[in-house]
Formats: sequence, structure tokens, C-alpha cells
Amino acid sequence: MFILANFIKSIASILHILLNLYMWVFIIRALISWVSPDPYNPIVRFLYNVTDPVMNRVRRYIPLYVGGIDFSPMAIILALIFLDSFLVPSLYQLAARLY
Repeated sequence: MFILANFIKSIASILHILLNLYMWVFIIRALISWVSPDPYNPIVRFLYNVTDPVMNRVRRYIPLYVGGIDFSPMAIILALIFLDSFLVPSLYQLAARLY
């Protein structure tokens, strides 16, 4: 069972890293939206391509555009923090019980 425990533990570690990276991508996207970035810049296009599918889905179900400010990145960042603080420790605890 220690092999399965190590596998779950490594998945939890990778998930923690991916959730944190994706959170930082959303933070960078929100920050560059305050200036008028060049839409043809490859970095800006990458950020939009990575974040737009999630943001469009959130905007469709929860309209968070109030007074000219889009709060959907904030909702997504909070959801990512929740997943990181709930799912990752749960996987670590599951791996610890399998030892």
C-alpha cells in the first residue's frame, strides 16, 4: 500500500504546484488588464488563451461585472485557493492513512 500512498502524495504535490501556478496566471491577467496591453503580444495572447475558457464559464453562470469592474478573476482565484487548501491536504491525509 505504500506505493499507492506515495502515488497519491505525489499527485497532491503536483496539484498544489499547478493550482498555485494557475492562480498566479490569473493574478497576472488581472494586473495586465489595468493597462492596455498589445493584443498581438505572444505573452498576452497566451494569458488570454489560458484564462478565457474558465473566465467565460464563470461569467456565464455568475455575472460579476459591477460598475465597470470584472470580479470574475477574484472569484476564480478564491476558488483556486479553496481547492488548494481543501483538496491537497485531503490527499496528503489520505496518503498518510494508507501507510
